[in-house]
Amino acid sequence: MAGWDRPNEPRGQKGQEKERGGKKGEELPDFNTDFVDEADIAAFEKAVNTPDATDEDFITALNDWRPINQRIRRKRPEKRPRRGKDETREGFVYQLLKWPLLAIVFAWILILSILYIMTRFYVSQYEYWITWRGRRERLRRKLRSTKNYEEWKLAAKELDSYLGADTWKAADAFAYYDYSTIRKAVANLCRLRQKAEEEEQAGSMLVKTCVKSNFAGIESFRMYSQTYYGTKDRVQEFIRELEKSLKFLLETNSLDMEEKRAMFKHLSSNYGRTALCLSGGASFAYYHFGVVKAHLDADLLPTVITGTSGGALVAALVCTRTDEELKKLLVPALAQKITACHDDMFTWLRRWWKTGARFDSVDWARRLCWFTRGSLTFKEAYERTGRILNISCIPSDPHSPSLLLNYLTAPDCCIFSAVLASAAVPGILNPVVLMTKTPHHPFTIIPFSFGHKWKDGSLRTDIPLRALNTHFNVTFSIVSQVNPHVNIFFFSPRGSVGRPVTHRKGKGWRGGFLGSALEQYLKLDMAKWLKVLRHLELLPRPLSQDWSSVFLQKFDGNITIWPRTRVSDFWYILSDPTVERLRRMLEVGQRCTFPKLEFVRNRLVVERAVERGRRVTRGVGKTEPVSGSRVREMKPSLLPSAPPPPPPGKVEERGKKNFNWFPWSPAGRSTNMDGARSGTNVLEEMENQGRVFFDDDYGGSSGSVTSDEEAVEKFEAAGTAGGGI
Repeated sequence: MAGWDRPNEPRGQKGQEKERGGKKGEELPDFNTDFVDEADIAAFEKAVNTPDATDEDFITALNDWRPINQRIRRKRPEKRPRRGKDETREGFVYQLLKWPLLAIVFAWILILSILYIMTRFYVSQYEYWITWRGRRERLRRKLRSTKNYEEWKLAAKELDSYLGADTWKAADAFAYYDYSTIRKAVANLCRLRQKAEEEEQAGSMLVKTCVKSNFAGIESFRMYSQTYYGTKDRVQEFIRELEKSLKFLLETNSLDMEEKRAMFKHLSSNYGRTALCLSGGASFAYYHFGVVKAHLDADLLPTVITGTSGGALVAALVCTRTDEELKKLLVPALAQKITACHDDMFTWLRRWWKTGARFDSVDWARRLCWFTRGSLTFKEAYERTGRILNISCIPSDPHSPSLLLNYLTAPDCCIFSAVLASAAVPGILNPVVLMTKTPHHPFTIIPFSFGHKWKDGSLRTDIPLRALNTHFNVTFSIVSQVNPHVNIFFFSPRGSVGRPVTHRKGKGWRGGFLGSALEQYLKLDMAKWLKVLRHLELLPRPLSQDWSSVFLQKFDGNITIWPRTRVSDFWYILSDPTVERLRRMLEVGQRCTFPKLEFVRNRLVVERAVERGRRVTRGVGKTEPVSGSRVREMKPSLLPSAPPPPPPGKVEERGKKNFNWFPWSPAGRSTNMDGARSGTNVLEEMENQGRVFFDDDYGGSSGSVTSDEEAVEKFEAAGTAGGGI
C-alpha cells in the first residue's frame, strides 16, 4: 500500500518541504505530464460503485419453459448464517471447546513471543559486547558509512582480509558444495574450448551438464555467507569459464544454426530465470526504490519483476519506464509525486465511518496514473520497456484462488487497477474492480472478470514464487522484504549473503549455539501453534479473511534483502514520505543491497549469455512471422500449422547430427506453432511457458548419466583417453 500524486495545495511543514524541492522535482521525466484519462477514471468509478452481481445475472433461463424472470411466490426471508454452509460447524464438542482452546493457544503464543524478544535481545547484546570490538568494529562502521558500490567493495574486501576470509576463498574444500565436480568441470571446459572444432561435440554436452540452476551447490546461500564480498575463487573461475564456453558455442561455425537454437533453448529451460520480488509493507515499501536503484546502477536489474501491495507501486513504476528514465526518477525529489495521504484526520474518520475504508479508491486511481503512465496495460508496458511486470492480488471472497496478473494472464488489464487491487487491505482500502482495455478503437476500459472485486495479495501470496515458475520458468528469486511483522522474525543463525558470522571466523553461531538454538525453537514453536489454529479452523475471520496466512506463507527467496528500518518508520506507516525521508530510504535500500550484488552478478552472467544465444538463434528454421497486431485477430485455424518439410537428405543428416550431439532429440519435439510464435515477444513467452512443462523429458542428465558428478567424470575420462589432461 502506498501513496501517489495529484496537484494539491501544500499543507504544513510537509508542504513547505515539497515547495522547497519543487525545482528539483520539475527535473523528473514527465513531472508535469497529466496521464489521467477522465473517461477511464469515470468508467473505473462506475465499476467500483456497481453492486456485486448475483448469480441470476449470468443465467438467461432455467430451461426452455422457465425464463429467469418468471413470476414466483415470495418466500419469507431467512436469516443468513454468519458462515457459509460449507463452513458451518456441526457438533456440540466443537462449539464447547473452540473458545477455550483458542484462548489457551493465544496465551501460549504470547508467552513464546515474549521469550523470543528476550532471546533476540540477548543475541544482539552478545554480538555487541563479544563479537564487534576493536578494529573489526571500526571496519564495520566504515562499511556501513559507504555511499556507493565501489566504496562498499573496497571496505568489504578490507574487512574480509582482516577476518581471514581470503584464506577461505583460496581453498577449494567446503562442505556445502561439490568442489571436486567444479574443479573437474573447470578443467574440462577450458580444455575442450581450446581444442576448438575437434571437441565441440563433447563441449556442447559438457556445457549442457553445467548450465543448471544450483549446479553442484554453487548457488547455495552458504557459498556467499562466509564473506562480505564474493565467494570461493574456484566458483568464480567456473563462472568465467562457463561464460566463455557459451560465447564460443554461439560463435563457432562447426554447429549449424538449428543445432545452436535447440541447444540454447534447452539451456534456457534448464537454467531458468531470475526474478526481483518486492513485498508489501505500506510506506515501508519505499525502501524498494533503493533496492531497485542499486541493481539498476550495477546493470543487474532482472527482467521479471513482481510486486505486491506497496511493492506493486514500485514494480509498476520500474516496468513502465526505461533504464534512462528510471535513473532520473529514482531520486529524493520523487517524494513530491507521492501524495496519497493528503487528507486530514477528520476526512479520514468520516470516510471510514461511511465506507469502512480510510482511503478513497477513485482518488487513488487519479494519483496513481502518473506512476503507471495512465491506463497502460501489462502488455503495453512489456512492449515499451521489455520488463515483465507481475502483480499479485486475491479475490474478495476467502476461498477463490489468488491471481498473478501479467501480460500472459491478463495482457489488457490496466496496471493502475491492478496496483489498487493489490493495495486494498481491509479497513484501509475497499476491494476494487480490475479494469481491462478493449482491443479495438476507440479504446475504452471495462470491468475484468465479470466485475468481481479483488484485494491485497500480500494477505495470502506476498511472494508468488510458484506462479512465477509456472509462467516464466523463474528458478532464482531476489526478494526485497520490508513487511514489519516479518522483519522481526528474520534471523540467520549461520549468517546470510554478504553478512557472515564473525564469531569463530565464520564457523560459529550468532549469539553462540545456545542463543541460536533457542531462537530457532521459539520461532518454530510459534509457527506450529498458528498452524494448529488454522487447520482446526479455530481462528475467527474478521473482514472475511483468514489472517493466519499473513504469518505462515513463504516470505524469502534465494536472496533476501532486509532493509534496516527504524522505529520512527512505524509512526509514518500510512504517511507520504518527505524528500529527506525518501533520501534516507534510498540510501538504506542501496546499502542493504550491495552485499548481494556479487551473487546476483554471478547468476545473471550465465543467464544473460544463454538468453543472448536464444535471441540470436530464435528465428532459425521457422516460417514467416505473424505481426503482433494480427495475432489476436487471427483464428487458430489460420495460424501456420507447420514449417515446410526439408528435403529427405537433409532430414537424415539433421537427425544424425541430433543423435550424435545431444542426449535428447530436438527433432522429436513439436514445432507446429513455431512460425506463429516468432512474431512477437508475447508469443515467445508463451513458448517459454510451454517449455516449463515439457523440457524435463529431454534433460541432458537422463539416460546413462545420472548425476552432475558422473557427467563431468565421463568427459574427464574421455579427455584422458584422448591425451588430454
